[in-house]
Amino acid sequence: MIREIIHGTVRIGPLLCGGGHPFVLIAGPCVVESRDSALRHAQALRTLTDRLGVPFIYKSSYDKANRTSVNSFRGLGMDTALNILAEVKREAGVLIITDVHTTPEVSAAAEVVDVLQIPAFLCRQTDLLLAAGSSGRVVNIKKGQFLAPWDMEHVAAKVASTGTRSILLTERGATFGYNNLVSDFRALPIMARSGYPVVFDATHSVQLPGGSGSQSGGQREFVAPLARAAVAVGIDGLFMEVHEQPEQALSDSATAFPLAQLESLLRVLLALDAVVKEKQVR
Repeated sequence: MIREIIHGTVRIGPLLCGGGHPFVLIAGPCVVESRDSALRHAQALRTLTDRLGVPFIYKSSYDKANRTSVNSFRGLGMDTALNILAEVKREAGVLIITDVHTTPEVSAAAEVVDVLQIPAFLCRQTDLLLAAGSSGRVVNIKKGQFLAPWDMEHVAAKVASTGTRSILLTERGATFGYNNLVSDFRALPIMARSGYPVVFDATHSVQLPGGSGSQSGGQREFVAPLARAAVAVGIDGLFMEVHEQPEQALSDSATAFPLAQLESLLRVLLALDAVVKEKQVR
């Protein structure tokens, strides 16, 4: 049974994700808030992950197209935010992942980032998946809150039909009644049967969609327990939106994990990951 959670391997720049390698951390503020904020977060996360030896990809969105309210902050504009992400990549020396929402966005984003992310709500949009697959970049597909884990094989097959195997699949919770998500950890080994690396999104999994009226709420106190559980099951990547001042984050403030608490959590997760991966390769 342990053999079932040895997932496929994907190369992302100098990193290897999957195949029993240590988990890759995908982390950063939900949205690009400003140039200074992006550079500050990226440098801090790079310094921390270098010190701990954690493979790292910086995450931030140039646009949050699925905010609950039309009045919520979406971003600085695609061109401005992509220019900031390009500077972050250059100055901090990090790999970059960002969301794409429509097919025309794919080529522009692919010029800057290393991984294109398909948001959960858009994971069945065939044209978007095909464009991302044809981009030459790694594609991370968030599992829709409305999908069973085995349905992600069909989603991945759309991207793979373009000739790429550089695909990651991310679990981010399933809809459980109104304004609530739950994490079914059976989903991780089930999704791994596809042969692609599996990522667990620890912060969106504790989201309460639309749970605060005009915005989504969340239960930040469960981020660390769910992250520990996912690593114990066996994952190839861990996705966490991280912010130096979560309460002041311009998007997903209720679920962003405090940057100051990240090191202590990562030390526990690294120890768990080492135990699980050692058992996998025996």
